[in-house]
Amino acid sequence: MKGRRGHLRARWGTPTALKRLAATCATTTLILGYGHPVSAAPSPRPDQWWFPAWEIEEKVWPLSKGRGVTVAVLDSGAEARLPELRGVVLKGKQLAGARGDGRQDIDTEKGGHGTAMAVAIAGQGGGTGLVGIAPETRILPVVGGTFFYEKQIHYAVDRGAKVINLALSTPGTECPPRTQDAINYAIEHDVVIVTGAGNLAIAKSSEYYPPNCAGVLTVGALDADMNAWKKTTPGSTVMAAAPGVSVGVASKYGTYRKTNGTSFATALTSGLVALIRSRYPEMSGREVVQRLLYTARDVDTKGWDERTGYGALIPYTALTAKIPPNAPNPVYERFDRLAKAGPRTTLSARAVNPKPRIEQGSNGTIWPPVLAVIGTLFVAAASGILYLRRARPGSC
Repeated sequence: MKGRRGHLRARWGTPTALKRLAATCATTTLILGYGHPVSAAPSPRPDQWWFPAWEIEEKVWPLSKGRGVTVAVLDSGAEARLPELRGVVLKGKQLAGARGDGRQDIDTEKGGHGTAMAVAIAGQGGGTGLVGIAPETRILPVVGGTFFYEKQIHYAVDRGAKVINLALSTPGTECPPRTQDAINYAIEHDVVIVTGAGNLAIAKSSEYYPPNCAGVLTVGALDADMNAWKKTTPGSTVMAAAPGVSVGVASKYGTYRKTNGTSFATALTSGLVALIRSRYPEMSGREVVQRLLYTARDVDTKGWDERTGYGALIPYTALTAKIPPNAPNPVYERFDRLAKAGPRTTLSARAVNPKPRIEQGSNGTIWPPVLAVIGTLFVAAASGILYLRRARPGSC
């Protein structure tokens, strides 16, 4: 296992130059008194490979464990009775079907999709032994409501969530105005929304919402060797990528299984956003996303690509690197164009990524221009909430 950990760190770890800069920044922060004291945290399972890959225990947790941040999981609920989630799950809301507070998982297809997301973010160990990357965050479970997610998003924002994990999707070549309005509401209240690209390689992320909505951070899935998962859905709306292959998840019954999927990548990204928001409580959601994209590491090609966006997210670098104020932020630049276009205007997600503009980031990333707008398309009727129905059996 030691050799495996060394391989993961070598593949994913912080570049040497940034390690020096980040170490200096971290030391200065602690000297000035802005850092949080390191408290005991449960140890992850040996097969939680993203922990050594992301240097969570060694470098990330000494800086942040997510304290003070609430992550809303808009899904099937979170099974609060499990030891992995003991003391973590807040009273939420079940907006569809029987009344409930979200602390019971109603998923009957995947054994507890929402529970798996919550544990990946804030798991406490015990039971299956699974630990989340942001164990001091709190989970706000929000279940169902409408096809357009607006009730769930509004509820999460109004209850103080600073991050929304939305690993669900519905077919639609445009983001419906009702969904976009809700996302606008979240952004106006400084909330970051993270969603998954999907688990069907022959589709496009622009064919589903919320992945194609303006202002959301859409992520693909990577394996332990930092390769794009073969089933991750490509598309012009994919902005980054995170671990999502051969990952262990907890079911609502307290059992353990391994799976693949961009849902897990979504949960880890939400956890990473929570870590940054905890470390920098005055930092806007816009700046958080800018920081994540600027410090991402190229995967398949230099610059943006349709499966991994601007690259693999690297937590320690995202938490410590110095980010230029004018660093590109395609997620919010697209949102700004929509806002300027006026109310009820839709932006096509079928954008074209032209030749990259060379703008060297501190990690060597080459950034292309922001996504171009092609025009307005027909609005597709929603067919219902899909708990990643694009995925094959065994996906998450």
